[in-house]
Amino acid sequence: MAYKVYKHVNRAYSYFMHASLNFYINSRGSRPPKVLTIDETIREVIKTKCSVSRFGDGEMRLITKESIEFQEYTPELGARLQEVLTSNLNGHIVCLPAIFETLEPYKRNTRFFWRRHLSSHLLSWIKNTRKDKVYYNTAMTRPYYSFNDYDNSRAWFSSLKQIWNGRDIVFIEGSKSRLGVGNDLFDNATSVERILCPSKNAFARYSEIIAEANKVKKSKLVLIALGPTATLLAYDLHRRGYQAIDVGHVDIEYEWFLMKAKSKVNIAHKHTNEVAGNNAPDSISDGKYNSEIISSIV
Repeated sequence: MAYKVYKHVNRAYSYFMHASLNFYINSRGSRPPKVLTIDETIREVIKTKCSVSRFGDGEMRLITKESIEFQEYTPELGARLQEVLTSNLNGHIVCLPAIFETLEPYKRNTRFFWRRHLSSHLLSWIKNTRKDKVYYNTAMTRPYYSFNDYDNSRAWFSSLKQIWNGRDIVFIEGSKSRLGVGNDLFDNATSVERILCPSKNAFARYSEIIAEANKVKKSKLVLIALGPTATLLAYDLHRRGYQAIDVGHVDIEYEWFLMKAKSKVNIAHKHTNEVAGNNAPDSISDGKYNSEIISSIV
């Protein structure tokens, strides 16, 4: 019975998507954005040492004036995200979800999620993106849970580690994100420092966050895990001479990859916003982690 329902949902989505696309193409001469592959995206970052801003469903919802779970909508944030989405800076790439041509690479529940999102936001993606711009793949830092092939995920994580290999890195992260704590994802970096920020509504403290970020040496690689604020911050820091990458959920994805998780599960000492019942502690007794904190804006 469930499978029959799924087939009906799939058929209804396909009809809606193609009808919407045909309407928009015929009326505006426009097409959905082209998104490159995860491999192409990671290679570009390794080769050019570019900065990265990533967009997902949350960022598009904010552009269309909706609040999301951990970030309230403000007109300024919506306008700034739109600015980044249509930007064209040398050495800075913009990543989108690869959902406009096919959803076949994804697991069934991920396909259902994107179908539901596109049922209300497909035309917003078409309307708000540039047709003359090459977009890269936002799943570069979400390379495990949504996909069916574990070996691909292993290869993607291995490639990702080359980005910070031998680099001095600074995390700008939520106060309970704790990137790399308890795993080896960033063990090949030369050094790690951390600027801690609010886990929710970080954009409300944006002026303070970017002021602290500006104190970092430009030779260091800045990795940002701060929701939609990271999308904007990577862009603004790039304009100030930094290599800054919005890494999003990369650490949680890596934790799930290591445990071969089949569902999204809590990581005890880290905030896992996509899983109900998460109760990460306010502080942890990890001497190395605590010694890496250079500033706290909470």
